[in-house]
Amino acid sequence: MKSLFASLMLLAAATLAGCAAGPTATKDDVAELSRALQSLDPEVDPDEARRAAEIAYSYSARLAEQYNVTTSPIIHNTLVNSGVKERGICVHYAEDMQARLNQENFQTLSMLRAIAEPRSDFRIDHSTAVIAAKGDGIYEGIVLDPWRYGGKLYWSETNEDPRYNWEPRLQVLRRKYERRMAKEAAEG
Repeated sequence: MKSLFASLMLLAAATLAGCAAGPTATKDDVAELSRALQSLDPEVDPDEARRAAEIAYSYSARLAEQYNVTTSPIIHNTLVNSGVKERGICVHYAEDMQARLNQENFQTLSMLRAIAEPRSDFRIDHSTAVIAAKGDGIYEGIVLDPWRYGGKLYWSETNEDPRYNWEPRLQVLRRKYERRMAKEAAEG
């Protein structure tokens, strides 16, 4: 009976959330991100920064719509991982955001990827896209995280994110591989 009640509550929440308006950004939101992108380096083209900011906000909302996000990100992850929904975990947002912004062929900005490993056993890895001035790394860039609030773009300087300790994606993947190999070798 409890599981039936829980299922009905989840269905009701999803239905009501589905009726809500999707995430929206104001002109001020876009302008603020554009200014932050321009401040990354004097060589960042203002038109590229504005275009990147516009796309980051509009594409975040579009991805949430495409992924049919109607619940919190954690519940949506559960739905994806259980096969109820196809896409919408953080790595999907990161891949898709990076691919979309790369389509612009920016000359003064580049797209990178970052991963934050969990700080406790109760959390999971989190992936995101990072935009930086051409030639810079993730630590000089800005995190573009549409997953965190279910399609409403969160952004901050990489080192200023209060929730995650970001590292370059390949560095984290290499470390995980080495740990897995060491564990397998120890097991015999």
